[in-house]
Amino acid sequence: MPEKKIGLALSGGGARGYSHIGVLRALAEHDIPIDMIAGTSAGSFVGGAYASGLSADEIFEIGKKIGWFSIAGFSYSPRGFLSNAAMGTFIEKHFPVTRFEDLIIPFAACACDLETGKEVVLKDEGDLVTAIRASCAIPGVFVPVDDGNGRQLIDGGVVSPMPTKSARKLGAEVLIAVDLMTCGSAYFGTPTTLVGTFFQAAMMLLRTASKNQHYRADVVIEPPIAHIRPDEIAKRDELFELGYKAAIEKMAEIKSIIG
Repeated sequence: MPEKKIGLALSGGGARGYSHIGVLRALAEHDIPIDMIAGTSAGSFVGGAYASGLSADEIFEIGKKIGWFSIAGFSYSPRGFLSNAAMGTFIEKHFPVTRFEDLIIPFAACACDLETGKEVVLKDEGDLVTAIRASCAIPGVFVPVDDGNGRQLIDGGVVSPMPTKSARKLGAEVLIAVDLMTCGSAYFGTPTTLVGTFFQAAMMLLRTASKNQHYRADVVIEPPIAHIRPDEIAKRDELFELGYKAAIEKMAEIKSIIG
């Protein structure tokens, strides 16, 4: 009987993406093969790195070099406060390959067309660097990324924070989803300012949109990281461990479904 093709869907989450790496470590330790990956925003960075041939430990070591100034710089564009061009340089320096055609594992990065609002799934061929930058281009924060075909792309989390549909379309028969959004945002408490209220509401919208995509997954891993803000890169070790432990807790279920 042929083995089922196992797919991985990695949500967005900013610095919380370090939890994705912990999940990858746990899956590798238990010999769970990954046949295809779809990622949004932070999930596209981690997923692209893994698909390029890097191990979870190698991705984490690379991740230790990441700071906001190593992946972003000031922009002179009125469409975004920052540019993530530096992220592209970082990827080119540390990933073994930077073309979709050369990836070890089939991979899809989810972005959004700023003009039409439609989901754009980047896969199969082309520049991996541009795809990941586009998927991570948080609107208003980062300048939209030109895909070279006249489209201005922004963070895929706007339309697909949890890319289960894209993972299924890649051919996943068993789908493991890792959601870094649905745990919530306990760090906000009850907002007392306009800005705090805005961000709390935005997080609620993202959580709801992400959770609505769970039905396509066979297993959903939700690390308990509500107390960590998406900008807290310094908490990478804790995020990694919480992702690892959450995956271990789901391992029996994963193995049962895989058969």
